[in-house]
Amino acid sequence: MKNLAPAIFPPKGIGDAKPANKAVLDWVHEIATLTQPENIFWCDGSERENDFLIAESLKQNVLIELDHNKVPRSYLHRSNPNDVARVEQFTFVCTPTKDEAGPTNNWSEPGETYAKLRTLLRSAMLGRTMFVIPYMMGPADSPLTKVGFEITDSKYVVLSMRIMTRMGKTALKRLGSDLSAEWNRGVHSLLDVNPERRFICHFPQDNTIISVGSGYGGNVLLSKKCLALRIGSYLARKQGWMAEHMLILGVESPDGRKHYVAAAFPSACGKTNFAMLIPPAHFKGWKVTTVGDDIGWMRIRDGRLYAVNPENGYFGVVPGTSYQSNPNAMRSIAHDTIYTNVALNDDSDVWWEGKDGPPPAHAIDWRGNEWTPQSKEKAAHPNSRFTTPMRNNPALDSDVEKGEGVPISAIIFGGRRSDTVPLVYQAFDWNHGVYLGATMASETTAAATGAVGRVRRDPMAMLPFCGYNIGDYFQHWLDIGKRLTNPPLIFNVNWFRKGADRKFLWPGFGENMRVLKWIIDRCEESGGALKSPIGWLPSPHDLDLAGLDIDRNAVDELLGLDHEEWQKEIAAHKEFFDSLGGVVPEELQKQRDQLAARFMT
Repeated sequence: MKNLAPAIFPPKGIGDAKPANKAVLDWVHEIATLTQPENIFWCDGSERENDFLIAESLKQNVLIELDHNKVPRSYLHRSNPNDVARVEQFTFVCTPTKDEAGPTNNWSEPGETYAKLRTLLRSAMLGRTMFVIPYMMGPADSPLTKVGFEITDSKYVVLSMRIMTRMGKTALKRLGSDLSAEWNRGVHSLLDVNPERRFICHFPQDNTIISVGSGYGGNVLLSKKCLALRIGSYLARKQGWMAEHMLILGVESPDGRKHYVAAAFPSACGKTNFAMLIPPAHFKGWKVTTVGDDIGWMRIRDGRLYAVNPENGYFGVVPGTSYQSNPNAMRSIAHDTIYTNVALNDDSDVWWEGKDGPPPAHAIDWRGNEWTPQSKEKAAHPNSRFTTPMRNNPALDSDVEKGEGVPISAIIFGGRRSDTVPLVYQAFDWNHGVYLGATMASETTAAATGAVGRVRRDPMAMLPFCGYNIGDYFQHWLDIGKRLTNPPLIFNVNWFRKGADRKFLWPGFGENMRVLKWIIDRCEESGGALKSPIGWLPSPHDLDLAGLDIDRNAVDELLGLDHEEWQKEIAAHKEFFDSLGGVVPEELQKQRDQLAARFMT
């Protein structure tokens, strides 16, 4: 490795968090020898280090400073316009056989992929600083917590990982010096941010992730979807727990009874809004608290599921976020936040479509171009993001750091469906609930590249994130159910159903508390329901709709079943299962047959 003048001169006492574990040191030396950086910076996660890297990022235009009176200690980052979302077509699961990756993943042979990536990484950090980020996913004392190291040449990644993970010396302490200890190896390089040289590759058997050619958060914050879900789901099956694309919230009644709920929604379908829900005035005394807004790790203890949020921050979609839609999110991002691909106002504040108040008369859009309300292009990218510490959330649950996790009373599946699927219904039992999750679908959004608005099957909201064969993943869910003596009840919700005028029938946002209340009532065996072919449905009087300005016909439509639409839906379930090429467990095929039969009686 060349010993040139370093690109960064860290002040004494930072950038020196070297691990005691020789296996990590040897691996870092191997990557440094390959990538040839000018300087190695061992991140310690301290405030001093953070301030130093922010100053360097401002000098090098990696960040733009915002008005500290309007958004204290917050910054704007712009990614390359060709690099604004997760790239599922360039995301690979690299297992010895294609069957292990399964029909829903892009597969690549490990040996060939390592060779290709090594070629791309050779001298990739020449003239750059190589940052080594030790981080921890999960509370410090949780048995589920995982340690990872991400090597990167991006300051944006370092600053974001400090928000999103428990980063620095705390992770080194958790890992210790045991050469056989489990830890994740992550390598990222921007290269030249060329889409033709963009690959996000996962090697589950090696606990390794390599990402090249991207600077966008979902592709390069390797702790998030890459480790917490793709590698995490593989480890979870192997080790007997669950790694899920789920928010976790607490809901407490006025008399102090508290339940925890996990919910799986595809990206940009209201996870953060639901996780930070503020009950409407009618529900005085009720409290909703946030454990996590995106990822839940769950294990079985005493016959029931307990969940932790492995993350330390939120990486949320900005457009549509306002004090009307999500007051707690707005308060969370009011300071100490990195914004990505939003608009910059003339007064050094940020703006996006859907933010409170009128649009600015003039701004610089997410591409860096002049923008006015008359412009044809949006000021903020539809998938623009905020990265903010979970500590900023005024509704953060008091048990968020509880290592044993919180007990889950209910699991909710839900997608963006404009027709067919009712506002809410409950599965008959665990296996039926697994079927609801396995067949859930959503109309696609801008969170991933590709067509927007088409209905896509997204099992458990894990289609892009399951790190192994989806059939084995379904079976893992069924096997977990066999081990539970007190399983969570399972529900399906749809906030997005539309009427004949193509307008939403349900007001959503805080009013979703009315649906959540019925779910809690069902957990406490106090809520009424009607048996239907698809599950237990609330009647209009089972939902607390007091004070809500909604037409009775709209409620009937929200809870109604159109048998013709459901015949098409069941056919679509079969088509989806058939498309998976024979990997779907027999139990789920049986569930489909039973669903079809119920519509015939």
